[in-house]
Amino acid sequence: MSRVAIVTGGTRGIGHAISVALQKAGYRVAANYAGNDEAAQKFQAETGIPVYKWSVAEYDQCVEGVKKVESDIGPVDVLVNNAGITRDAMFHKMTKDKWDAVINTNLSGLFNMTHPVWEGMRSRKFGRIINISSINGQKGQMGQANYSAAKAGDIGFTKALAQEGAFKGITVNAICPGYIATEMVKAVPEEVLNSKILPFIPVGRLGEPEEIARCVAFLASDDAGFITGSTLTANGGQYMI
Repeated sequence: MSRVAIVTGGTRGIGHAISVALQKAGYRVAANYAGNDEAAQKFQAETGIPVYKWSVAEYDQCVEGVKKVESDIGPVDVLVNNAGITRDAMFHKMTKDKWDAVINTNLSGLFNMTHPVWEGMRSRKFGRIINISSINGQKGQMGQANYSAAKAGDIGFTKALAQEGAFKGITVNAICPGYIATEMVKAVPEEVLNSKILPFIPVGRLGEPEEIARCVAFLASDDAGFITGSTLTANGGQYMI
C-alpha cells in the first residue's frame, strides 16, 4: 500500500507542485486548502487529488481534517507544512491583527497540523515532516517582521522536533525557498523584478515551484532516512549559510 501524504496549502503555487510531485512518486496525496474553492475544485479536477478545506490556524479544524483524511485515505505518513500567508507592513505600521494572522498560520499552523499526526507516526515508527520555511526566515526582510519571525520559528521547531522523532523513525526537515515563480511573485512589477530582485540572485532567475517540489519528494523518500533536523536552502545562491 502506498504511503499517505498531506500537503497544506496544497492546491496552488508551490503547494500545487508539491502535491503533484508526491502523487507522481506514488503517494496517496490529500491537498488541504483554506479559502479558494474555485482553485481547489479546478486542481482536483485536473489532478485527481482529493482536496480538503480547513484553516491550519485553527487547531480543532486540523484535528478534524486529519481524521477525515485518515478515514478516507489512510494513516498519514508524510506531512508537508506548506500553507502560509503574508500581511506585510513596516513595523511602525504593523497592526496586532497582521502580526497574529501570520504567526497563527505560518508558525502555530505547524503545531496545529503536526500534533494530530505525531502519535500515529510514533506508533508506526515512521514519519516524514517537511516544513516549508523561507529565505526571509534565515536573513530577515524589511516590512516582514511577522513573516520572518514565523519562518525563523519554523526552523527552530524543525530542529527541536527532529530530536524527538529520530529514535521513532520520524525525520523532520525544513526547506527555505528563495524567490519562486508563483502567481504572487510574478505579479511584482517587471521593473521591480529586474532591478530589485533578479540582480541579487546569482543564478539570474526565479526558482520554479517544481524545483521546491523535487526537494520535498527527496526528503519524503526512504533515501532521505538519515537526514533530519536539516534546513535545505533553495534560493539560487541569494543567501548562503
